[in-house]
Amino acid sequence: MNLRTSLLLPTALLALTACSQDTLPAPDSTAVTAQGSTVARAARVWLTTADGRQKLAPQSSVLFKSGLSAAAGAVNVDPKTTYQSIKGFGAALTESSAYLIGQRLTSAQRDTLLGQLFDPARGIGLSYLRVPLGASDFAQSSYTYDDLPVGQTDAALSGFSLTREEQHVLPLARAIRQTSADVRFMGTPWSAPAWMKDSGQLSGGRLKAEWQATYANYLVRTVQDYAQRGVPLDMLTLQNEPRHQTAGYPSMGMEPADAATLARQLAPALKTANLPTGLLGWDHNWDDTAYPMALLGDPEARDALAGTAFHCYGGDVSAQSAVHDAYPDKDIYFTECSGGGWATNWGANLGWNVQHLVIGATRNWARTVLLWNLALDPQGGPTNGGCSNCRGVVTVDPASGNVTLNEEYYALGHVAKFVRPGAVRIASSTYGAGNIQTVAFRNPDGSRALVLLNGSSSGRKVQVLENGAGFTYTVPAGAVATMTWPAS
Repeated sequence: MNLRTSLLLPTALLALTACSQDTLPAPDSTAVTAQGSTVARAARVWLTTADGRQKLAPQSSVLFKSGLSAAAGAVNVDPKTTYQSIKGFGAALTESSAYLIGQRLTSAQRDTLLGQLFDPARGIGLSYLRVPLGASDFAQSSYTYDDLPVGQTDAALSGFSLTREEQHVLPLARAIRQTSADVRFMGTPWSAPAWMKDSGQLSGGRLKAEWQATYANYLVRTVQDYAQRGVPLDMLTLQNEPRHQTAGYPSMGMEPADAATLARQLAPALKTANLPTGLLGWDHNWDDTAYPMALLGDPEARDALAGTAFHCYGGDVSAQSAVHDAYPDKDIYFTECSGGGWATNWGANLGWNVQHLVIGATRNWARTVLLWNLALDPQGGPTNGGCSNCRGVVTVDPASGNVTLNEEYYALGHVAKFVRPGAVRIASSTYGAGNIQTVAFRNPDGSRALVLLNGSSSGRKVQVLENGAGFTYTVPAGAVATMTWPAS
């Protein structure tokens, strides 16, 4: 992860105003139950305020009225206009996160936290996790799955082993799957084994040309073994942050031509092994669209890739749409962003995450929204040479077992709990100048979910409409609301 100062968040705490809603239904805004009685159609509302006094707090339901005309600034939801389907929302199951949750909590504390994270009934229902394949900058030490003494090589991969991952990552991943069968996993390598690289070490350097085919086999073997150990990988990115080499932690440079070569080798090898795992390129910041464009511009690589992935540490989220518009048949994934000690205002952090990631990334075609570490300790660790003040979705105190649900938890919760895998983004009005920003989805069961951010400094009365029926709701300054309702 390469944090940049462009992510410094605003610190002004926005004022809180009261909620209000219409409560009287129109006669034709009713549904007929199996028993023949009528039930008014209503929207359910959950609210998180900028001062943190309400956090994903359920509000009174709001009854629909029919025959409404759109007021100025109304939010029109159009379920007939559809965009991308959603894979899920979540974070990264780093070795640091797995160690804290799996080893530093009692079994009862761990079960409670897993419920809060992954069960939509008990918690926020996260449904997608990114797993570093080997060490990242958040691990207890640096390693890959085939490490050797200097000067030795292993073309046959006879020393390949996931023994290290069975200490922390894989047992917790299996426990997560037991908590929710909806959870999917994405794998991302930070570095090839050192003996395959021109630097001869895990930190920095590039893959040697003579080891490209062996490295492709290494990654296929990784996908196979993860599946055999009960953690199938839905997607595989070619390389984490391929234009960020550092001596501080495992990393590896990979330019578009090399990434294209790897993709061309991996795709048929995965198919031959009967592995349905898809491939993603780039997996780096918004500020460089030339790389993903070059990668997808290679016809064979384009055929091999499902799409490209993006991080938040530079540039603007609109870069995702630029790549999508150039290659509309290829998917977009958002795979990493972290909060930390550089941004301490709870309400501003909540708003930034919802504006740029929950709303921004999905309105710019992302099928996933994934944050960085799922859990870190109060000191932002354990670290392995990277960020020294990052913040996890939750903070686990290894001394006491206390867990803090951070603002990132609630930002993700406003979408993950209500937008399930297989949902489709649908059209909704959004007003950046008026600071009412939205994104809407149609769930597999037909229900709607609207995430709305009031980024202004005063409460805003918002009219929400679908096909001429709807409701009004006053959203406090700086607050996030999720509104759900059944299909009409």
